[in-house]
Amino acid sequence: MAYSVLYGAQNLRPHEGISPNGLGFLGISDFNGKCFPKNGMVSYSSRNFRATTVMPRCCVSTSRPVSQPRFIQHKKEAFWFYRFLSIVYDHVINPGHWTEDMRDDALEPADLSDPNLIVVDVGGGTGFTTLGIVKNVDAKNVTILDQSPHQLAKAKQKEPLKECKIIEGDAEDLPFSTDCADRYVSAGSIEYWPDPQRGIKEAYRVLKLGGKACLIGPVYPTFWLSRFFADVWMLFPKEEEYVEWFQKAGFKDVQLKRIGPQWYRGVRRHGLIMGCSVTGVKTVSGESPLQLGPKVEDVQKPVNPFVFLVRLTLGAMAATYYVLVPIYMWLKDQIVPKGMPI
Repeated sequence: MAYSVLYGAQNLRPHEGISPNGLGFLGISDFNGKCFPKNGMVSYSSRNFRATTVMPRCCVSTSRPVSQPRFIQHKKEAFWFYRFLSIVYDHVINPGHWTEDMRDDALEPADLSDPNLIVVDVGGGTGFTTLGIVKNVDAKNVTILDQSPHQLAKAKQKEPLKECKIIEGDAEDLPFSTDCADRYVSAGSIEYWPDPQRGIKEAYRVLKLGGKACLIGPVYPTFWLSRFFADVWMLFPKEEEYVEWFQKAGFKDVQLKRIGPQWYRGVRRHGLIMGCSVTGVKTVSGESPLQLGPKVEDVQKPVNPFVFLVRLTLGAMAATYYVLVPIYMWLKDQIVPKGMPI
């Protein structure tokens, strides 16, 4: 769930002296809580979508209003949150919310089979998702981008990623030229973006004609307590929101794949940090046809230290809840007879 936004493009810099090059550098959940196939693939050919697996029909939901509290879903708070979480991230988050099996399952629709593909991993963090990418793609063709130097320092220590380009950057203002990459991958990053539509618009821009974007993120839970903590922590989009954002950005052949660990048994009552993998294809070269206004969050604006501390503390408390959810679900899986939804 590495967070990939920085304090603005003007602060972009290579990580620990590594010079960026080669990429044209410029400086569904069931809302009734019922059971559905864990790995179902849903295809969307238009705004009136058709599902390849059975799923409830739901209206496209609107994003949360700006007035709704978003405690650590702010760039500055998240920067410091990951300053400390980076120490234990691979040992605490991945075992419960983002396992190797889930990662490989989520990356499968991205078609990462050619070693010569140029790939950008936006919000790559400690490099856990990147390790799945370099299984088939040459590491020298992969760029890891994240806002957190502390997370990136962990990625830099991993031997399979030694040849990857590692930089700090902003997911909503990518430092890559237009039409430069074959694949765009972002796992566990969108939940922190102040403006998800802007980030997906950037994904469209940097891809080459025929390139594919693969975005992996959480799905809005159905249980009331999980919804509460999701809302005060970060963005848990609904499946329809993911699809709408991709379509508005200009992507075609949009598909959504549900992912989750074995113990989830297909029920999304509590939500997961990683809940779905969404892919789309760029069919027209150039920038996205979508026009957007100014960014919704001004990171240069001074922040009241007390407000900053309160938001960071409350966000960390909400995060703790989601660290405990996998433990609870795993224990429940051991008790409830197999074949029954939990």
